Amino acid sequence: MPRFDLATIVGILAGFGLNVAGIWMGGSPLLLYWNLPSVFITFGGALASLVVQFPIRDLVTFPSVLAHGFIDHRLEPHKMIANLVRYAETARRDGILALEAVTEEIDDEFLITGIQLAVDGTDPELIRSMMDTELEYLSQRHQRGKRMVECMMDMCPAWGMIGTLIGLIAMLKQLSDVSSIGPNMAIALLTTFYGAIGCYLFFKPMSQKLDLRNAEEILMREMIIRGVMSIQSGDNPRIVSQKLRIFLAPNQRTQVT
Repeated sequence: MPRFDLATIVGILAGFGLNVAGIWMGGSPLLLYWNLPSVFITFGGALASLVVQFPIRDLVTFPSVLAHGFIDHRLEPHKMIANLVRYAETARRDGILALEAVTEEIDDEFLITGIQLAVDGTDPELIRSMMDTELEYLSQRHQRGKRMVECMMDMCPAWGMIGTLIGLIAMLKQLSDVSSIGPNMAIALLTTFYGAIGCYLFFKPMSQKLDLRNAEEILMREMIIRGVMSIQSGDNPRIVSQKLRIFLAPNQRTQVT
């Protein structure tokens, strides 16, 4: 059952909180660090660059890509291994056609596809090829989403610098007014500040989190492929278990029953 990833939420809130605490402890009014035009330039410019770089069909998925970083799908490989071993026991005891009934209790479409192909007597090489192809396209979709996040990661500091240049130009036009130099310089630097916060507190960590999510899902899919192929070949359930345990870290293998 998917649920919110507390590590992501706590990390972002802690980062903002520490920055706010540092500003407050330094004696500066928090409102000095808020400037709406700087927000528009930094994040609006970054979003504009994102729109230029990617087609509409990818852009509409961007909110769900970001949401994926906040959701922990709780992939549990040890439970998947236990299920695959149970399916192997059913196939050995009642024949592989008996697995057609167990697909009704499975909520993983990838696993259902593999079992149905095995039940239909599909050639093992064809099963492997079809499931590998689906896995490859899954990884490609994940990488497209990650590239959108990386685009925002790169563009936020760049647009922050552009905003700073815009502010400096405006400041230099009023150079004769010495009293305005300090406040105008502070406002000009806020876009760089926003760009750095957006990049290093949100988009760069989010990119790394999506990498971890992709690796976890690919590992689970590889495990399913190995399990389905082993079941179709008629392996003993104990052999199926041993083949799949190698996907787990040593300290996780004891969780497999």
